[in-house]
Amino acid sequence: MTQTNLMIAAGIFHPESGGPATYLKEILPALQTHGWQPHVLTYGNDTYNDYPYPVQRIARQTLPLRLGRYYLASRPMTAKADLIYAHTIDLPVAWRHVPRVIKIVGDQAWERCIRRGWVAPTTDIDSFQHETMGFLVERQKQSRSAQVRDFDAVIVPSEYLKQMVVRWGVDAERVHVVYNAMPPATESMPQDKAQVRAQLGWDERPVIFTAARLTPWKGIDHLITAVHRVPDVRLVIAGDGQDMPRLRSLARSLGERVQLLGRISRDDVYRYMKAADFFALYSGYEGLPHTVLEALRVGTPIIASDKGGNPEVVQDGINGVLVPYVSVDALTQQIERALSQHADLAANTDVGMERFTFDNMVQNTDAVLRRYL
Repeated sequence: MTQTNLMIAAGIFHPESGGPATYLKEILPALQTHGWQPHVLTYGNDTYNDYPYPVQRIARQTLPLRLGRYYLASRPMTAKADLIYAHTIDLPVAWRHVPRVIKIVGDQAWERCIRRGWVAPTTDIDSFQHETMGFLVERQKQSRSAQVRDFDAVIVPSEYLKQMVVRWGVDAERVHVVYNAMPPATESMPQDKAQVRAQLGWDERPVIFTAARLTPWKGIDHLITAVHRVPDVRLVIAGDGQDMPRLRSLARSLGERVQLLGRISRDDVYRYMKAADFFALYSGYEGLPHTVLEALRVGTPIIASDKGGNPEVVQDGINGVLVPYVSVDALTQQIERALSQHADLAANTDVGMERFTFDNMVQNTDAVLRRYL
């Protein structure tokens, strides 16, 4: 099979955490079987290099140094590339005249403005798209949109994100929805719910589990408040982030009914998902929720906000419940509803999952990339 050189321009890569890093680690070996020869360029200080393709990391030094070194490293790679597949904006790549595709999983301008304190941490991502804000915020929006418009094509993981990118001025026919998926299940995945619950020392009380970066828009604080109103329910939270101190303080009055695990391994995330009665994701934004797919795969129904790509995975009253965002009253009511319908919801966790198979994701990604060679 003829090999087609594919340059991967990334900001993060395995073994760092984060959706883009995990996605690339999983999909690149599969793309190799379709005739692609990946070469990865990324930021990072890790020395791990056991991959079936070259990975070059640019150390995270002071900004001018790392930008310059990334650019210089990209020149020989783009000279040999048949196509460039980028995974974030603001990368200093020597693009040349090589065809290029970018994957967009969120609005980097929105995240950056929140991180720098230019907008409130509770700013709704949909309102951010159309409301006029301060000078620095508008510059970020303009830069993000201009960069994405310069690509030959855009891959997004949901119809919701496609509509967002189109509003940035990208032609709709150049924006392609390829749903995220997980690789096939492994033997290490837990199989028996009762056995895993016993291993964790859980009693018969219903357990809601969530795993997320602890940032304001993930809505963990709303989950804690709602669980406070529902008796005899436990909430188990996996993840770390800037909101950890505030969430610990908020959860203190509930004692052992709320457990903050911090960051845990992926295998442990699967164990907790399998053991739980529900997986919750009450966030103000999701492109396409990978953790929801993982929970449904192990047979755990969902409690999710009605934001972003969540409604493209969660069918209300079928495999979970959807909750208006943001309303703690509605969240409380939907938790109670979900508990009363648990058996029916748990029996339907495989409904609609055929859209999110790993083979479909690989084949559709391959087709989009080849279209722009």
